[in-house]
Amino acid sequence: MGVTVGCELTVVPPQYLSLGCPPPAWFIDELMRHEGRPYYVGLLKAAELHGAAHHAVMEFQAVATKQLKPIKAGRTRISFTFRKDFAAIKCGIEDYKTETGMMKISSPELTLLDLFRYPQAAGGLDTILSVLGELAPKAAPDKLCELADGFERAVLQRAGFLLERSNFAPLADTLQKALSGKPLPWVELDRSLIRDPDLAPPILEQDKRWRVIVRRIPERDE
Repeated sequence: MGVTVGCELTVVPPQYLSLGCPPPAWFIDELMRHEGRPYYVGLLKAAELHGAAHHAVMEFQAVATKQLKPIKAGRTRISFTFRKDFAAIKCGIEDYKTETGMMKISSPELTLLDLFRYPQAAGGLDTILSVLGELAPKAAPDKLCELADGFERAVLQRAGFLLERSNFAPLADTLQKALSGKPLPWVELDRSLIRDPDLAPPILEQDKRWRVIVRRIPERDE
């Protein structure tokens, strides 16, 4: 049996007939070369590949330098998150061996920061906090520091706050050093809570170290 992915006809091995498509890891690299775009597998899918998936990931997530529409390949959905500047985070993009070749994925450090940069794509702060417990031990402070300049200050503030609250002090301290000497405006921990100012929950806490406003304490998914 074969299915069309992009412009290519891909043969589906018998064990994947029920999905109607081989795993995206088998063809994502070729697909993105066809698109002519840098990419990496990221967010919750990358966390899963690093052994930090709290729940089974329902879609195959990639980050690319072009806003691409989701792709349905058989019963599998491939979603794309847009990032314009790959040069700033190139040290966090790794090669990952698949059954059919190689693909690009985000390192544990890049995955961690991306989760806070794209919280909606990551499933919200409760999901991020759940993944953090397994992902953060795999992240190295020096590599996290190297990537920090590629992210907005607000991202580092939110990540540092939750890393500190989750008892990952070396990683939190690394982000604090990256923010040192820079003016820090107050930021909402969860921006989704203030979309409608009239319905925004009251402020529970204002963390002075990170200048983070907390209206709800994230909880790990069970």
